[in-house]
Amino acid sequence: MYLDLHSHSVSSDDSRATVEQYLKWIAVLRKRGHAVDGIVLTEHRKFDFDMDYSALAAQYDVRVFKGSELDTRYGHFLVYGVSRALTDEIDFSDVRMDARELLIAARHHGAIAVPAHPGRFGIGLTEYIQQGEVFKDVHIVERLNGGSRAGENERAWDLCDSHGYLGIGGSDAHLTSHIAACLTYFPQTIDNEQQLVEALLSERFRPVWLEEARNEAAPA
Repeated sequence: MYLDLHSHSVSSDDSRATVEQYLKWIAVLRKRGHAVDGIVLTEHRKFDFDMDYSALAAQYDVRVFKGSELDTRYGHFLVYGVSRALTDEIDFSDVRMDARELLIAARHHGAIAVPAHPGRFGIGLTEYIQQGEVFKDVHIVERLNGGSRAGENERAWDLCDSHGYLGIGGSDAHLTSHIAACLTYFPQTIDNEQQLVEALLSERFRPVWLEEARNEAAPA
């Protein structure tokens, strides 16, 4: 299964794409032979409890999961498996929260927090580690980010190699045609957010570029 673990719809303040536009574009990608099974909407500094995308997901046969991208004093973090209990403990709008507290709270409430685009110049986790900060609860980072500039994914790759981190892939799409630029491959089927958390905890996944995600019947 190939999932895009990082995307933003118009629910985020800086995205122009609707969820349906993403799903229509995925249909185009599938016709071109690409394997794209689902996306995670990681809206900025919020979690859309009231948004239900199940009808759209069924219409286009694409899994649509929800997560969050939170700002912290140590960079951005993607959060999967968000619950009411977690949002009660952590103020998702707090852009100065301590990422270490977020990491602990997420796991306590059955979720998982993953540093987004850690190689990003100025705000990525790499910057803070180089300053001497320690993040003992980080085990996975976003190794491939579709919105990264030259050199930033390479820095994320180096971070994984130097610290033994596992890596995921996500497009960081804010525009329709950017969806699924990077994906995460899982060897099992994932049908909901909790299964996604369990799959990440299993450590059986790898980041891929869209060109690597091909339907078996498609030419290489």
